[in-house]
Amino acid sequence: ADDRAAATGGGALDAVKAAASASGACMRLTTEQIEGPYHIDHELFRKDVTEDRTGIPLVLVLRAIDSATCKPLRDSAIEIWHCDASGVYSGYTQTGNGGGGGTPPGPPPSGPPTPPPGGGGGGHQTPTDDLTWLRGIQMTDHQGFVTFRTVFPGWYTGRAVHVHTKVHTGGARTREGYSGGHTCHTGQFYFAEDAVRATEVIAPYSANTTARVTLDKDMLYPGTGTRGGLLKLLHDPRHIERGVIGSLTMAVDPAATHDGDGPPPGGPAP
Repeated sequence: ADDRAAATGGGALDAVKAAASASGACMRLTTEQIEGPYHIDHELFRKDVTEDRTGIPLVLVLRAIDSATCKPLRDSAIEIWHCDASGVYSGYTQTGNGGGGGTPPGPPPSGPPTPPPGGGGGGHQTPTDDLTWLRGIQMTDHQGFVTFRTVFPGWYTGRAVHVHTKVHTGGARTREGYSGGHTCHTGQFYFAEDAVRATEVIAPYSANTTARVTLDKDMLYPGTGTRGGLLKLLHDPRHIERGVIGSLTMAVDPAATHDGDGPPPGGPAP
């Protein structure tokens, strides 16, 4: 427990934020991606989205900046959602393996959720349950940052390991959730292949027998590094089970609307 706390603790997080703030570099627009079939408008404001999911601790340090001015987008909302170690999304446990509480069992022959044909899951699917793990939203601070505590995602048929995200601007947090404004960015975060490979031998990921798609074979990852959503990862390569910090600065146009309903401009990457 102490090793895990050190790997994703306050000192490490402060260093990651300081490095991101000090860069001061203007960035090209972060690539837009499709929303995928498993988004739910829960608007659960929380920092820790783990609930009862088990897995390698993952802290996401995310920052939103205006691509035109390079200034941080304060008081915007950053939302994330992703599957658990067995490749299942909350809200859709009846469509894939695992489900229920605690550690998911190994996948049955039916396998995990399969994205609809034609490009990685552009069409929304109707939820099968009211579960909410690994979903959350937060308002950015004065430097444009949010920090989420979660677990390293697993994998499912047809996709590399990823986390979905949306950036909302022009609205406000209310008692009911997030109100007003619009979605200025819909994207996905990706993980370096060496890190994902290291998770394969660690429970509960080792129980996921679904064939894993590598990053270079993913149908949507644009292959453009951080601009395309590739996270900067900080972890002990010999002991990834102690935890991972993933960070990324997203450069967005706060006036634009990108809700991710269809494929990105030009279609999905091959």
